[in-house]
Amino acid sequence: MTRSAVAESSMAAFVASRRRQLIVAAIVFAAIALVPRLVSDVYMMNVLILTLLFAALSQSWNLLGGYCGQVSLGHALYFGVGAYATSLLFVNFGITPWGGLLVGGVAAALIALALGYPCFRLKGHYFSIATLVIAEIGMLLFHNRAYAGAALGIQWPFGPDSWWTLQFARDKVPYFYFALGLFAVTWLSTFAIVESRWGYWWRAVKDNAEAAESLGVTIFHSKMAAAAISAFFTAVGGGFYAAFVSYIDPESVMHFRFSLLMALPAVLGGVGSLWGPAVGALILIPLAELTRSYLGGSGSGLDLVIYGGLIMIVSLTKPEGLLSFIRPPAARGTAA
Repeated sequence: MTRSAVAESSMAAFVASRRRQLIVAAIVFAAIALVPRLVSDVYMMNVLILTLLFAALSQSWNLLGGYCGQVSLGHALYFGVGAYATSLLFVNFGITPWGGLLVGGVAAALIALALGYPCFRLKGHYFSIATLVIAEIGMLLFHNRAYAGAALGIQWPFGPDSWWTLQFARDKVPYFYFALGLFAVTWLSTFAIVESRWGYWWRAVKDNAEAAESLGVTIFHSKMAAAAISAFFTAVGGGFYAAFVSYIDPESVMHFRFSLLMALPAVLGGVGSLWGPAVGALILIPLAELTRSYLGGSGSGLDLVIYGGLIMIVSLTKPEGLLSFIRPPAARGTAA
């Protein structure tokens, strides 16, 4: 077989694989869209909405932490920026939350670029610690800013159910479909990026930054692009969360717990994979909500203990994440 024939065969196999992935994704999204027809309980609907939201947020974190290998512990900052931008514009200026989502996403991306300039000169756990500290500083700043409600927070005004204002007090199903749409957008964006030039650069930087640089990869620009895209989607998720709960304060949208809830699903399900964050979120988020609801104060922190136990077990038995149990051997090592 000639070299050109081998290349054509490889390309055909690659295209067929990508097409199969899209078909599977379409089936999964369509199946999820039918869930509201089967679930009538309001509490369970809330749990499903949060699961989809954090699947999207974890997928956003996965772009930077999973594919690019830059483990951030400060994504709560971008989540909070999105929540505050959407809330302030809507409550103080009457601007539709849709505009706030866009403004918050762009603002978070710009902040990520500004912070990336000094932080990406750090490596390993030094980078992670820096992101954590900066996020905590951001929360303290919002605690002391009167225009942002300070410690009292911001209460959204109640109005009629409307997609324009993203308010649905009587029926939570629209929130479900928004969260599903956000998850689908983040998944499709990741799907498009991972096999692009940026995707190959990110994986090269993750595997061996020095070797990647010797091959012509612009490491710093690759990291900056990953941070900006990741921050944008995280902020959009934060803006949606603000509309969903109708009240925010610094602790409720910028606490370190949110950074953990974005990173841990990807780690549990499989970092650097397309479905890993969703698999992890499907386990961790219902677990967190159920322990909080049924155990109350007596179960405070129990979900974190269980998280830690699950992560330890998975790290020791399947470092690639839970997704490696169901992926065929040939697919392991590729973005599945």
